[in-house]
Amino acid sequence: MPTTPTTSAIRTENLSKTFGDTRALVSLNLEVAEGEVIGYLGPNGAGKTTTIRLLLGLITPTSGRAEIFGVDCQSDPVEAHRRVAYVPGEVNLWPSLTGTETLHLLGRIHGHVDIAYRDALLERFEFDPSKKVRAYSKGNRQKLILIAGLMTRADLLLLDEPTSGLDPLMERVFRECMVEARQCGQTIFLSSHILSEVEAVCDRVAILRAGELVEVGLLEEMRHLSALQVEAEMESTVPDLSGVPGLSALEVDGRTVRCHVTGSIEPLLAALSAAGVRRLVSREPSLEELFLAHYGSAAADSEDAGAPAKPGDSEVTPAQR
Repeated sequence: MPTTPTTSAIRTENLSKTFGDTRALVSLNLEVAEGEVIGYLGPNGAGKTTTIRLLLGLITPTSGRAEIFGVDCQSDPVEAHRRVAYVPGEVNLWPSLTGTETLHLLGRIHGHVDIAYRDALLERFEFDPSKKVRAYSKGNRQKLILIAGLMTRADLLLLDEPTSGLDPLMERVFRECMVEARQCGQTIFLSSHILSEVEAVCDRVAILRAGELVEVGLLEEMRHLSALQVEAEMESTVPDLSGVPGLSALEVDGRTVRCHVTGSIEPLLAALSAAGVRRLVSREPSLEELFLAHYGSAAADSEDAGAPAKPGDSEVTPAQR
C-alpha cells in the first residue's frame, strides 16, 4: 500500500497517559520515518510499553494522539494496524494448538504471510512447529511469536523486548533478521533493555525517563556530544594536564594517564606529544555509557515492566487481538 513521501511510519503529538496519580507517559512528541530503525530505551516504568500499547490501541490516551502511516490509532485502529506486526516480550498463546497451527492462525489474522520466508525462519531459529504450545519453553514460545511477526513482512515492526528468553545464538539470528528487514525498507520500532542489541541494529535512539522523552538522535550525534575516552602510556612522566580544556575524569597511574575529553582532542594531543607518547588509545562511548549518563548504573540492567497494572491494561493475548 503506497504512501506519500512525507508520511511518517509513526507520529505522536503530545501523547500522554496517566493511571491515577501516575504519569506513565508525558507529552510524547516523536516522529519515526519510513524505513528507519529506532531504539526505544528506558528503565523500569519509563513508559516504553505504555507507548507501544497506545500505538496498538490497546489503551486510550489521556491526551494527545498517535498516527501510524498517517492513520489515527484511536479513531481508525483497524486501518492503522493493517501494516503493523507486533512482537511482545511476554505472550499468552493457545496451549492446545501446535506451532504450525498457531502460525497459520496468526497469519490469517494479519492477512499476509511470506511462506518461503516463514519456512526459512523456522530453520534459522531451529524451531520445531509440530509440538503443542504448552510443551514449548519460554525461549521457544518467543521464537514462535518472533517468526509470526517477521513472516508477515509488515511495513512496521513494533518489537517490545523481542529477544526475551532467547539464547545468544538466537539473538544473533534476530539481529540478522533486523538487518534484512531494514534492507527491505521495513520500519522497526525496537524497545529493548539489551543495549548492545540496540546499538547493533538501530539508526537512531530515543531515551525515556519517568515518562518523558529526554534524548533522541542518531547514535553518532549522541556520541559526538559525549566525552571521548582516552588512555595514553607515556615515555616518561605524565605531564601536567590541568590546563587542557574539556578534560575530565583524569586518572594517573605511573606512566599511564586516562581521561575523558569533551570537544576538540587537539589540545590534549599537543600536551601529550610534547612529553613523548609510547601508546595512545581513544574510544567513543558505547550506548550503554550514554545511557548510564542519564540514569546511573542501576538503570542499565532494568527491564521495562510498563505502567502500573490497571483494569484493561493487562497483557493481551493473540485471541484478544
